[in-house]
Amino acid sequence: MKKKALYSIAALAIIGLGIWWFAFKASADSNSGILVSPKRGTFTITVTTTGELIAKNSKDIRGPEGGRQAGIYQMKISNIVAEGTQVKAGDLVAEIDRTEIAGKMQDAELNIEKAQAEYTSAKLDTELTLSAAREDIVNLEFAEEQSKLLKEQSIYEAPSVKKQVDLDYEKTERQLKQTRINYKTKVAQAKAKMQTVQATLSQEQRKLQQMSDAVEQFKILAPAPGIVVYYREWSGKKRIVGSTINAWDPIVATLPDLDTMESITYINEVDVQKIQKGLPVRLGLDSDPSRKFTGTITSIANIGEQRPNSDSKVFEVRILIHEKDTTLRPSMTTSNTITISTIPNKLFIPLECLHTEGPQTFVYKKEGGSIIKQQVDVGVTNENEATIERGLTEKDQLFISAPAEDQRKSATVRTLPKADSVKTSPKPVS
Repeated sequence: MKKKALYSIAALAIIGLGIWWFAFKASADSNSGILVSPKRGTFTITVTTTGELIAKNSKDIRGPEGGRQAGIYQMKISNIVAEGTQVKAGDLVAEIDRTEIAGKMQDAELNIEKAQAEYTSAKLDTELTLSAAREDIVNLEFAEEQSKLLKEQSIYEAPSVKKQVDLDYEKTERQLKQTRINYKTKVAQAKAKMQTVQATLSQEQRKLQQMSDAVEQFKILAPAPGIVVYYREWSGKKRIVGSTINAWDPIVATLPDLDTMESITYINEVDVQKIQKGLPVRLGLDSDPSRKFTGTITSIANIGEQRPNSDSKVFEVRILIHEKDTTLRPSMTTSNTITISTIPNKLFIPLECLHTEGPQTFVYKKEGGSIIKQQVDVGVTNENEATIERGLTEKDQLFISAPAEDQRKSATVRTLPKADSVKTSPKPVS
């Protein structure tokens, strides 16, 4: 009984496998049997990209302008209104974290107290020094007067006594003269010292004032009415709570003018060679595919850049949108189809129909009950189709994908006449 059961299970498994194989083969044959005919008409060469809407013109909402003068180079956003908020002129948009500048202001206040103490000390020292110097001058003036009287009285004395009195007088006179000169020097030194400590004090007071002025700007207000759009950094990240602004790039958000919109897109270094200013563009909105717009390329960057999540260099391209529409908002995603050129009266087929073997390009076509492996002369291509210069007509029926292996092996091969110039591989337009 057990053996019979095992045999039954094995038989069912084989039958199931056979059914799956025939179903798979039938599906594959069904896919490979889809036929298309070449089309004749205007062949359009396009480049398709994804873009993001921005306003062509906008007002910047800027952070504190005096941060650098106050010694604050990095400022963190502690609060910001929701993106898309409608604001009036003077409304609060964002606030800057005050932790760093509060510490710097405390240091500045301590420095001012120290500078004031030094100023007071220097002033007292100067007053004492100059007072002593003036007292020395007064004493020497009395001594000089006394020496002068002794000199007048010595005319009746012995010559040696008279000589000594004259020498004492001259000595006192020189001392007085030198002391007066020294006093002027001390006055100049005192002025210089006071100017130094006064400058230090003024500098510290000015720093504190600059910080106070900067703090007043830590509440960032809207310069005009409009819709708040977060500023996007070079890396593509938006400035939100926790983001850092600096003295050289203090923009927090913008107020866009929605009357004129642009789509910014980035095109790889291969496709950018095909485009130029003035080319027409068809645009759609990812949020509402039914809405269609037209535009024109207005700007192509001269230098490529490495964007996040991109393996190759890309070039910024700006597309001006012709229509005005209230549905257009900054940061919306757009699909952009750039028309490179149009070629009238061309025969073209889907790229999936083309196959290559070495230097030759060919298609599989059906003629009655036979399959033909037809060599073709390919012209230009776009993202989906290729033009055919020789080898096909509009009446041909082509396999959208390669037939089954046994059909490919039995297919009749037809090559183009060797007398003609044969183009053997598809070439994209440049």
